[in-house]
Amino acid sequence: MKLASLVSGRRLRRCLMSVALLLAGLCVTAASLPTERSAARYGPRAVALFREWNQLLGKLQGADERQKLAEVNQFFNRRILYREDIDNWGVQDYWATPLEMFGKGAGDCEDFSIGKYISLLVLGVSPDKLRITYVKARIGGPDSTISQAHMVLAYYPTPSAEPQILDSLVTSIEPASQRTDLLPVFSFNAQGLWVGNRSSNVSKLTRWRQVMDKMKNEGFTF
Repeated sequence: MKLASLVSGRRLRRCLMSVALLLAGLCVTAASLPTERSAARYGPRAVALFREWNQLLGKLQGADERQKLAEVNQFFNRRILYREDIDNWGVQDYWATPLEMFGKGAGDCEDFSIGKYISLLVLGVSPDKLRITYVKARIGGPDSTISQAHMVLAYYPTPSAEPQILDSLVTSIEPASQRTDLLPVFSFNAQGLWVGNRSSNVSKLTRWRQVMDKMKNEGFTF
């Protein structure tokens, strides 16, 4: 009887350990990049930028999150030209994958935000801390009533913290309270869509769903 209980106890402990290891593996699973072969579909410029990007992400694997944010923001703002969709793609609104953007060497606000979002996921930043945010950006000075649609990436150090804003048009990363020129409208990530404090299914955002499908077809996992 004692021997049977001992064997049973050992089996239980092994079972619990296996479950714990499985859960641990799920917790640390991060996004990953496609191969260089996928980048080659978009030409030599895409391959060159993909290699630079891959090297940067490799260098930052052991860095703290503040450094990851700063260097990812700097990479896209310095290495990618800002260009409107009509000039880049010949259409009014086009959401590009990072590889498509590398092929052009240029993108607009949503392309920058998507590239930074994916980069930080690959670096192990929790998706709960990241939201691509659609805003109305005031232009023409603090007294101006003129605004235009814009998109930025918001980083939340904790769920209740003030977000830090990564912007394609501003080199520094600033807290949202310092960006009085931006009026948030809605935000989203791979997990959900938020309008104010209300959450919704992200599948309602058609262009985001389409660009996620394109990225998965290119070999991204997230």
